[in-house]
Amino acid sequence: MLSRAGFAAAVAALAMALGCNSGKPGLISASGTIETVEVTLNAKVGGTVVKLAVDEGTRVKKGDLLAKIDTSTLEIQLRQAQANVAAADAQYKLLKRGFRREDLALAEANLHFAESEFRRAELLLAKNALPRRQYDDAADKFAVARETRDKLRSGYLPEEIDSASAKLDLASAQEEQIRKYISDSEVVAPVDGTITQKSIEEGDDVTVNSRLFRVSKLDPANLMIYVPEADLAKVRIGQPANVYIDAFPNKPFPGKVVYVSSVAEFTPKNVQTKDDRTKLVFGVKIEVPNPGFVLKPGMPADGELLNGPETPVRQR
Repeated sequence: MLSRAGFAAAVAALAMALGCNSGKPGLISASGTIETVEVTLNAKVGGTVVKLAVDEGTRVKKGDLLAKIDTSTLEIQLRQAQANVAAADAQYKLLKRGFRREDLALAEANLHFAESEFRRAELLLAKNALPRRQYDDAADKFAVARETRDKLRSGYLPEEIDSASAKLDLASAQEEQIRKYISDSEVVAPVDGTITQKSIEEGDDVTVNSRLFRVSKLDPANLMIYVPEADLAKVRIGQPANVYIDAFPNKPFPGKVVYVSSVAEFTPKNVQTKDDRTKLVFGVKIEVPNPGFVLKPGMPADGELLNGPETPVRQR
């Protein structure tokens, strides 16, 4: 048979599990589970893991190096891309600048010589003193020399310059992409947090999208509770709240409401009782500063929403 104190504790626990009012003035109480922001890091480039800087449980700051993937092949590709950019840039500048006077003078001289050779071939062919093949060859050279001279006089076509510009842009984009791959070979922490999963070892070969790490952002932590419709009017964004965990039953972790669902739902299975399955509730998220990482993902916790400025300490 339960003692009076044991019976009171059982009633209080049942009330907390059902997400009902705690009976304290100005308080709404409910239970839930501590949640944190978790970020999964996948490989953006393939290769061999040449450096592993962390292990599970390591605390990291945003930007800390977690691992490095070999870039020797990418370095070769980068040098080739840089050479392609240099060649494309030189060609574009050449077309943009146009022809030099020296080029035109040389073309005029070549045309004069080709024309002289062609006229001589005409005379010899008329006297049957030259094979037809040699005459045709002289005629072709004369035509090419004239076309070259005419092109130098008129300059490059705008379409040719645009094409060279496009080739330069493409070569530059390819170089930039390779530089990004090299940058992505260094896996860094996206947030302050703790390494909660490590899926690689130094020397492993990874492919693009291979899972590498999971980082949990433990500060701040969140507690999602569910409030019945009857109490929803008492809940507001920014409302102060206290969170309690079993390890410190009388120590409040102050927080505030940062989210209130606008859509009713049935009580989630992980917090409902058999008799509670048909109740409609609204999700309420409490954000709690957690600089010491005391609150950990998966911990059961109780949340109390305060309607006044008071911050009572729960007695058990």
